[in-house]
Amino acid sequence: MAVLEIVDLHVQREGKPILKGVNLKTGSGEVHAIMGPNGSGKSTLAYTLLGHPKYEVTQGKILLDGEDITEAPTDERAKKGLFLGFQYPTEVSGVGYSHFLRTSYNALSKSLQSSNREVFITVREFQNYLKKNLQTVGLRDDFLGRYLNEGFSGGEKKRSEVLQMAVLKPKVSILDEPDSGLDIDAVQAVAKAISDVSTPDATVIVITHYARILKFLKKLDYVHVFAQGKILKSGNAQLADELEQKGYDWIVKA
Repeated sequence: MAVLEIVDLHVQREGKPILKGVNLKTGSGEVHAIMGPNGSGKSTLAYTLLGHPKYEVTQGKILLDGEDITEAPTDERAKKGLFLGFQYPTEVSGVGYSHFLRTSYNALSKSLQSSNREVFITVREFQNYLKKNLQTVGLRDDFLGRYLNEGFSGGEKKRSEVLQMAVLKPKVSILDEPDSGLDIDAVQAVAKAISDVSTPDATVIVITHYARILKFLKKLDYVHVFAQGKILKSGNAQLADELEQKGYDWIVKA
């Protein structure tokens, strides 16, 4: 099971209300898209779900598999199976990419007990596991010898975030604008990588401003229109096409 439920979530930053009653429930194997205009609070929602300290929950709850994690620190949320792919991944010089992934995988494996988590006895076994996933997301083996995100192109950083999702096998993955700043070829590649690493026992939430990346996903169950700090409308994949044709005003001003 991988059920994320957001109940009447209100959030402020530095005293300014941003989220104003968000309600959303996702289930195992589902792919959700959250679309909305810039400044509507989509990234705030992503950061709040992972417990960013600058965002204060003033009302509502965040539940994962029925457990209230609203007050849990970020590391505990990650250990329970939440993952956030950043819109602007930070370069971390001196932290080896391969070492980062192995340390993260082992830390999560201690808390996430499931049949799809392999046990790697040696470093070489884990390296082979990484190489298999590198091929899935279209990255080269030499990435394993580089520092985390250092010198990566925009497309490489986005694929790197998807690679982390594939390697770590979280219950719920939130990808914050994985298509921003990418050309059409890179968008197609990132969408393919997201589809290839999505599994029936996990949930993926793609936050985006445009519908273009959604067209390349193999599976899309729900589309949610996010504006004015909350979800105003939900539908299936056809809603994304409608938004591309009409924009957001017909929903926001309704």
